[in-house]
Amino acid sequence: MQMGMIGLGRMGGNMARRLMRNGHNMVVYDRSPESVNELAKEGATGAKSLADFVSKLKKPRAAWVMVPCGAPTENTVQELAGLMDEGDIIIDGGNSMFKDDIRRSKGLCEKGIHYVDVGTSGGVWGIDRGYCMMIGGETEIVQHLDPIFKTLGPGKGDIEDTPGRENDKGTSQQGYLHCGPAGAGHFVKMVHNGIEYGLMQAYGEGLDIIKNAQTEEYNYDFNMADIAEVWRRGSVIGSWLLDLTAIALMESPNLSEYTGVVSDSGEGRWTVMAAVEQATPADILTAALFTRFRSRQEHTYAEKVLSAMRMKFGGHIERAAGG
Repeated sequence: MQMGMIGLGRMGGNMARRLMRNGHNMVVYDRSPESVNELAKEGATGAKSLADFVSKLKKPRAAWVMVPCGAPTENTVQELAGLMDEGDIIIDGGNSMFKDDIRRSKGLCEKGIHYVDVGTSGGVWGIDRGYCMMIGGETEIVQHLDPIFKTLGPGKGDIEDTPGRENDKGTSQQGYLHCGPAGAGHFVKMVHNGIEYGLMQAYGEGLDIIKNAQTEEYNYDFNMADIAEVWRRGSVIGSWLLDLTAIALMESPNLSEYTGVVSDSGEGRWTVMAAVEQATPADILTAALFTRFRSRQEHTYAEKVLSAMRMKFGGHIERAAGG
């Protein structure tokens, strides 16, 4: 299947590569000509502008936008809308606010252009592991794009079936799910990231307690890397986040190269805002968000753990406080 990819950064570039490796025909564009040329050498069709990009796609066109959320995504979607025709499809695979998806979908519908939002998780490891995708949009259009989602998804792998799902023919076990109409995908991904904040905070605080127990009073001399490693083996708190933490601690037990300044990408804030709008209690997720704010003023070992996890799963580089 032919697919266009706009934005060839950590996620977009690797997603294009995963699709090409599995036989899909990719047309790619990025503001960086070097990024376009690199993918072109690997078999993609490069474009010099958005207009050139659209001209190289066959109708009905499908263009995946993978640029930073906010103004970059908004501007790209609107410019694309001016270049596309009725029946074409715009996919936002970034981290947009779900309310923006609803607005964009309504506006594009008036032009006969379809809009699909895809909350995408997988980070820099997704090219090999695959990407977990939460999808919003019209059922018929999502089904049309299924070959793309199936290729990008991780598949069942070696994860055992959940009891009762042995004969399930849905896609959730393949790592992607049509969650509902426009905005539904990004809404579920938003809450996913809010939960991620809470899980990361729990690991960070727990390891901080252990780190600070190495005092004369307790007389302990803990090996932080070994503790993270043993938790990976048969423990009820095992997870991919813990796997990445174990890698970071093996590389640097004191995490001395991290300051502990922890950024937030937006979804954590939006999750808390949605909880407030619904009057739904979200104590842990809210506390985790506020801890990230605090991390820009004072830094603990817990925050270094959070920063290390963000680097490992998403390649997120620490920014200076206020940066």
